[in-house]
Amino acid sequence: MTQSNNQIAESKPIAERAKKVLNKLLKENPGLRTIIEESPDAIEFEKGVRSMVMEYMESHPATYRFYTFESAGREAMEALSWQDYAAIRILDYLDHTGEAYADLNLRGKKLTNKPFRLLWQAARFGDGGAQTNFFLDMIHLFRQLRGDSKRAVPPGEIVTQWMERYPSGLDERIVKIREENKERIIRVLADRLDKKDLVSKRFVFPEGANLDEKIKLMHEWWDNYLFHLRFAVRSPELLNEVLGNSLDEETMEVLQKAKKRGIPFFINPYYLSLLNVDVPEFAQGKDLAIRYYVIYSKQLVDEFGHIVAWEKEDIVEPGKPNAAGWILPTRHNVHRRYPEVAIMIPDTMGRACAGLCASCQRMYDFQRGNLNFELDKLLPKETWDAKLAMIMKYWETDSMLRDILITGGDALMSSDKSMEKILNAVYEMATRKRERNKTLPDGEKHAEILRVRLGTRLPAYLPQRITENLTRILAEFKEKASKIGIKQFVIQTHFQSPMEVTPEAKLGISRLTSAGWTVTNQLVFTAAASRRGHTARLRQVLNDVGVLPYYTFSVKGYMENAFKFATNARAAQEQMEEKVIGHIPKEFRKRIRSFPEEAEQMVENINKLRNEARIPFLATDRNVLNLPGVGKSMTYRVIGITKTGRRILQFDHDHTRSHSPVVDKIGKFVIIESKSIARYLEQLEEMGEDKKEYATIWGYSMGETEPRMSIYEYPEFDFKLTSEITNYGG
Repeated sequence: MTQSNNQIAESKPIAERAKKVLNKLLKENPGLRTIIEESPDAIEFEKGVRSMVMEYMESHPATYRFYTFESAGREAMEALSWQDYAAIRILDYLDHTGEAYADLNLRGKKLTNKPFRLLWQAARFGDGGAQTNFFLDMIHLFRQLRGDSKRAVPPGEIVTQWMERYPSGLDERIVKIREENKERIIRVLADRLDKKDLVSKRFVFPEGANLDEKIKLMHEWWDNYLFHLRFAVRSPELLNEVLGNSLDEETMEVLQKAKKRGIPFFINPYYLSLLNVDVPEFAQGKDLAIRYYVIYSKQLVDEFGHIVAWEKEDIVEPGKPNAAGWILPTRHNVHRRYPEVAIMIPDTMGRACAGLCASCQRMYDFQRGNLNFELDKLLPKETWDAKLAMIMKYWETDSMLRDILITGGDALMSSDKSMEKILNAVYEMATRKRERNKTLPDGEKHAEILRVRLGTRLPAYLPQRITENLTRILAEFKEKASKIGIKQFVIQTHFQSPMEVTPEAKLGISRLTSAGWTVTNQLVFTAAASRRGHTARLRQVLNDVGVLPYYTFSVKGYMENAFKFATNARAAQEQMEEKVIGHIPKEFRKRIRSFPEEAEQMVENINKLRNEARIPFLATDRNVLNLPGVGKSMTYRVIGITKTGRRILQFDHDHTRSHSPVVDKIGKFVIIESKSIARYLEQLEEMGEDKKEYATIWGYSMGETEPRMSIYEYPEFDFKLTSEITNYGG
């Protein structure tokens, strides 16, 4: 009989470094070693481990109830001790042993969960395939179980010191660096225009203009957002040139390969001016969270063409329910998960962005060409008017819908004319829905539109887009929409780093809030953004300019986002150890609910509350992961680990909100992380971090979704809704 490749690989002796870590594990845990030696096979070893942990559970009945899901929720989880976490994880490992999962980090290859079988095989025979990072995770697990490792939450002064490592884009020294970057970029683009390498009908140098006159004109054009869209960098070569030829050979090879693979390049000059080239020591490494949004990783380039849709409900067949059970009016314009919320992606310039984020959640759509940067081809066509009317009719007759999110792409990439048309259509639809409700008896009335949101990264990516005319359009819509019962007007943006909060961004945000719109932020918790104090500092800087944190998202996607990925254990650690210093005392939470009603005074209201509560920022965001077909959640347990040390997480849906009825059929969802904690810590070290500051990360093996802040709750209706769910076919 011939051995399979898998069997041959598993019979290969484990590496010497792995063996050293294994021996250390066994030396620290003589009881575990005895169980291994007395177990004739892996199954008996698993029984022995279970028996050992159940002895612990006998004296910890509350822990056992949480393990068996007899108790659940945030309060019950926070009552657990550090040892409880470890005991529950070991039992979860055992309960899920033998289960196979598709690992989309390995393009769907099935992996079998067998943590203690790998451990027994390595200890008894020195083989089995487990690697060093697997044993490192096991060492920390058993130290936690023994009580030798402690969860020491850092005091607020330490968190503040971490925050102080990160300057904002409003820092005078940073502003000066950006001015120098701007000058360099302008001169490169001016030279390209002179050579006719770049051509524009709108932005043309006058005949006979000298260099100084051309540079002066370029400075004037810089304030026009259309200039940045027209002269966005579309090639690795130009990218390197505007960055002062600072990209190394390896990076250029990756970027050139990306171009050949068909990954779009579209990085506007303003955003490129935020990237450091040759800077003083105080600014070194501070732009990494921005830089990694522009510079594509090797993993993304290698996987492009093999990326699968992360959000299964994004795959739509006409007339058939999506993965969340909703029947949608068009194939590419409406996305939906929850009963109350619908997302619209218009057939306008709003299908594009002012740049492509390397960890974009819609990279699958770029891969299949549904999204692109051919801006001239994205001008609205005649068919869009018919589609828009169809979408409005769909929303008008929906029984549960009360929240509309217009996004893309990017909502503010739509022209003023297109934006005004969309908002007017929403206003008219909401008016008709309200009028129809007057004819329906209590108990049969449909939900009315309470919230309108615009999803945009332009306040960070291209704040010049937020013009006085756009501000007028938004203010006028708010004024008339308020009269028909729409109560919440939200700009949902995406700042990744305090270095993105520039004078231009501050001005753009002040215009949005002056129009009566609340600006909230969704951060993607990338590896660079996950450094100690970075996200806390971002919250603080955003509060300073009138922005409220909304979500802190774990990176989603599989191998294509492996470089950007920060483990969910780090997200839990950040939440419990850093964000906690911005915890809003209960006596102030009722007050923040009224903040959107006074959006024009957002900065003043935020500052007053921070001062009274004596906190550095308002921690109004929730740490979550966007789950395929289930929704946003941070309710999970680590149920396994691969031989390379990558954790296997089982997520449940967020129990604090309503869901599509299909969620009961979907059940829980298993995700295999794209890097081990050990590899994540190595990556932090490469960024200049001291991994000792992250020592407790190994112990975070479960989460419960935080309750939603009152500011984000829907207002109550003064009538009774129907129980009928329309547009649902799941």
